[in-house]
Amino acid sequence: MPNPTTPVTPFIGRAAELTRLTTALDHARTGTPHAILLAGDAGVGKTRLLAEAAAHATRTGMTVLTGHCVDLGDVGLPYLPFTEILGTLAADDRFAPALEAHPAVGRLLGGAPEGSRLQLFEGIAALLTDLAAVTPLLLVLEDLHWADQSSRDLLRFLLSRGVLQRPAATTGAPHRLALFTSYRSDDLHRRHPLRPLLAELVRLPAVDRLDLRPMADAEVARLVRALHTDPGAPLPDTTVDGIVERAEGNAFYAEELLAATGTAHGSSLPGGLGELGGLGRLADVLLIRIEQLPATAQQILRTAAVAGRRVEHDLLRDAVQLPDDELESALREAVGRQLLVPGDDNAYSFRHALTREAVYADLLPGERVRLHRTFARLLAQSGHPARTAAERAHHSRESHDLDDALTASLQAADHAQRVRAPAEELRHLETALELWPAVPATARPEGLDTVTLTLRASSAAVHAGESHRAVTLTRSALARAGEDADSELAARVRYTLAGNLMRVDSLKAAFTYSSEALALIPAEPPSPTWVWAAATHVMAARHIGEDEVALQIGQQALAAAEALGLADAQADLIVSLIVQSRHNRRTPQGRERLRQARELARGAGNFAVEMRALFNLAIGSYESGALDECLTWIADGLGRAGRAGLLTAPYALEMRYLQYLIRYTLGHWDECAEAAAEDAGRLPAASAFVLGPALYVALARGEKSAAERARAMLDGPFDWMTTLVAGVVLTDAAALAGSPEDAVAQVHATIAALRDDGGSTALPDVAVRLAALALAAVADTTGELRAAGDTEGARRWTGTAAGLVELARTGAAKHEDTGGQGPEGRAWLARAEAEWIRARSGPDVAAWQAAVAAFAYGDPYELARCERRLAEALLMAERRPEAAQALRGARETAVRLGAVPLLEAVDALGRRGRLTAPAISAPDGAPALTAREYDVLRLLARGRTNRQIGEELFITGKTASVHVSNILAKLGAASRTEAVAIAHRDGLLEQAP
Repeated sequence: MPNPTTPVTPFIGRAAELTRLTTALDHARTGTPHAILLAGDAGVGKTRLLAEAAAHATRTGMTVLTGHCVDLGDVGLPYLPFTEILGTLAADDRFAPALEAHPAVGRLLGGAPEGSRLQLFEGIAALLTDLAAVTPLLLVLEDLHWADQSSRDLLRFLLSRGVLQRPAATTGAPHRLALFTSYRSDDLHRRHPLRPLLAELVRLPAVDRLDLRPMADAEVARLVRALHTDPGAPLPDTTVDGIVERAEGNAFYAEELLAATGTAHGSSLPGGLGELGGLGRLADVLLIRIEQLPATAQQILRTAAVAGRRVEHDLLRDAVQLPDDELESALREAVGRQLLVPGDDNAYSFRHALTREAVYADLLPGERVRLHRTFARLLAQSGHPARTAAERAHHSRESHDLDDALTASLQAADHAQRVRAPAEELRHLETALELWPAVPATARPEGLDTVTLTLRASSAAVHAGESHRAVTLTRSALARAGEDADSELAARVRYTLAGNLMRVDSLKAAFTYSSEALALIPAEPPSPTWVWAAATHVMAARHIGEDEVALQIGQQALAAAEALGLADAQADLIVSLIVQSRHNRRTPQGRERLRQARELARGAGNFAVEMRALFNLAIGSYESGALDECLTWIADGLGRAGRAGLLTAPYALEMRYLQYLIRYTLGHWDECAEAAAEDAGRLPAASAFVLGPALYVALARGEKSAAERARAMLDGPFDWMTTLVAGVVLTDAAALAGSPEDAVAQVHATIAALRDDGGSTALPDVAVRLAALALAAVADTTGELRAAGDTEGARRWTGTAAGLVELARTGAAKHEDTGGQGPEGRAWLARAEAEWIRARSGPDVAAWQAAVAAFAYGDPYELARCERRLAEALLMAERRPEAAQALRGARETAVRLGAVPLLEAVDALGRRGRLTAPAISAPDGAPALTAREYDVLRLLARGRTNRQIGEELFITGKTASVHVSNILAKLGAASRTEAVAIAHRDGLLEQAP
């Protein structure tokens, strides 16, 4: 690889950009780690700038480690840049103790494959941490636009999970590390896989992006004159001007155009090129230079171009088959012309990827095929067939040797699996499936068939987070199996398909296939295949409400799993059965069983089952009202998923939703909204439900777009959680808008979708909440109709209310056999009962007191909504002091949360009931504005809009709007102008801290 500390061209311009990099290096040396993502077009000078920064790092005592990503078409080389860095470390005796202390990283150096992907990630992080305690480190990752999926996942882990900030375990020293990456911004098309990772990383506090723009014309001219080293033949100004004009600020273009003037034997640009016009014209310039080289040097470059950006010396020597003296002479010529660059690892690299691309594109078709065949043969004969299998597969396909391409693709998939790179494993397996029918049976591996191969590909898709792709592959396996398949294999295909269908909420189909799987295998004597088929069937049965089937099969399978020693199957069955137990996940005893299941799964190395257990621990804590315990389990689960690079896996996504839900429930609304704004660009479209609680916040704060955004979530394929979230928002929105018809219709539409599309006959738990929300609108309507003397209309709507409260009671009753509902469920049922009484006969004090007490478990917003209704009931009962107290509590919460619709309703009730709702005041009598509200008030006095306030205070316009609403409420003002007038009158602006 190129030595980043030995620049090969003069460094012109880029002073500001270099300062950014060297400042980050200086901070890293003192224990403040930093990462910079360097972006720029091909040839604009990214590598040269990084080389200058690396030279600065070396001069100041840092150790520089560089890894390169390589473009080999559709070949996935897992962890390639990190493998290169580890290879450099392994070749240096100084780092041997650190490498020995972290054996998990040995997998990338050809060591034992034992251990999980998580262990590999943690091992590399710990290794870098310990190295940085000994010597300040600079990691350079070049050409990130070519990075494989596993390298992107590892980079995300190192940066986003904060592991590089922790002190070294052995010394406690601060982490002295900088990480610089480069990528071609002009290569990042809309669907490029690097784009979402970049969007995620640039939001991190220790990560910055640096865009390298084209050089100014004056700097290009300086560069050209500095590169021209013949003082006896100065360049004419016209030649310099022509290069500057055609280079368009691109340093590499300028260098090649200058070199072309020399090969053209004059001081003018080569004729016939006209304007540069992009890479095609640049390729002409590059090839003119190369054609001036001796024939052997040209042969070296053509051969090296087929190998890729970088090629080892021995491999190149064997491919060109030149005598040593001729080989060395040709290499010296290519290096002297700055076309190839020797590295410290006995390898050569093209100084710029564009040179390699131009040479490769100029090869004759037959020449290209011959050279690819040569490299495939040499790689097959190498001493590292597993590590080179991906490259060999690429060369074999390009040389049309499909037999070897199949063999190499399968070996590459095995290697990717050993190093825990599921995305690359999937790619190689799909390639093998494509090649299979084109290869004769005699050339296919013995003991392998397309059904088994397709099943393995579906498993890789699950691990890579591609659930729908996993379903497609498993259906393909089922079709390939046919009627004559072995019963064990046929059962495995069906229960695998059932499991994948559950991941995409196709529950009825999942139950059908799990039933077929179970029917194909005898239960006695028990076998691992039967146990896993049963475990899948138990989960599918429970999802569609077949609880008796789930219980009977589950208990039988659990005993078999224990007898066979299948710890992960045992854990999976414990999780499934705990839901139907009286000691379920809402009880301490149930969660203790789930802890045991988690440990069984972790001990067996089954990450998916472990995540399932962790999710059930979290949701069980939430349902029991133990919110702090819930947050602990969420942090544990998301930490495990993040370290494994699987934050978009199903249970990880559901835990992220639960984390948002707790923020909403506890009244941490600003935190919820701000976190959602950051996460919005990171999540896949199918995971929109995760941000649902932020929509609850938006609706409660009166944002008109909340309902529209909820409707938009329903576009696309059915998703159970998305349907639930949108149903809650749309039902509450209709109720707040005073439309009982729409609210009731939305309740029934949501429940029908969750039962029919989801494939379950059981009434979903959310039915209690939906019924309570719709009952609020119905009760409002019945009260208005009774007041207007329309008894017939009131009776009709009371019948609707009766149906809704019965729906809520039915939803709550299904938990009676397992200990009843948790605090949240009981609170929503209490509210539904209170709304039902209000619809039937008017507000009832006892019913609303029960609802207030129920929501006191930790939901301040719903508590405040119930306090408002309680105040209304108390007013009607002539209990005015108590009504004023309840109203005051509701108002304080509405102001604190920025819940404008609730605040307006509270104030309207206070006016109607002639209750005073005094402003919340500080000890000195002035309204108790927060420091941030004083900041907003000052800007209000200057006539700033919400957007301008947000810009000046570095907050969103939406957050500024909430602060303005709070100020108006505290000052008792009806408008912004009135608020400013009151502030001036009371001297608030003068008193402001």
